Amino acid sequence: MPSRLERLCIEKGLKMTEQRRVIARVLSEATDHPHVEQVYRRASEIDSRISIATVYRTVRLFEEAHILERHDFGDGRARYEEAPEEHHDHLIDVQSGKVVEFQNEQIEALQREVAKQLGYELVDHRLELFGVPIEAEKKSGRE
Repeated sequence: MPSRLERLCIEKGLKMTEQRRVIARVLSEATDHPHVEQVYRRASEIDSRISIATVYRTVRLFEEAHILERHDFGDGRARYEEAPEEHHDHLIDVQSGKVVEFQNEQIEALQREVAKQLGYELVDHRLELFGVPIEAEKKSGRE
């Protein structure tokens, strides 16, 4: 059965080679927000003929087709996730690199209100929060 990302590729008319199918499956199954090297390692475990260049080209193609979202979480590497069906924001643990997805209607309403006060209608946005676990803050004396 095709992965969700593979189905989106087909719907958008992208040619699906076997290597693209593998990369699409790896991205669809990811529970994290992998960078290209992680996608490459996971894909090459399935098909050793996949090159890092193929992964880079495929990720770029998926991003340009708006079926993959690119994120910069401050670690110097672009990270990717399937374009979400529903909007969500991210909280990044700067110590571990863990990414927590969340939704908060109060934040959404505030962003719309700020745009309106400035004379704009909000059409898109991205919110990324960076933090450390509260327990780690207490240990380092940052209270």
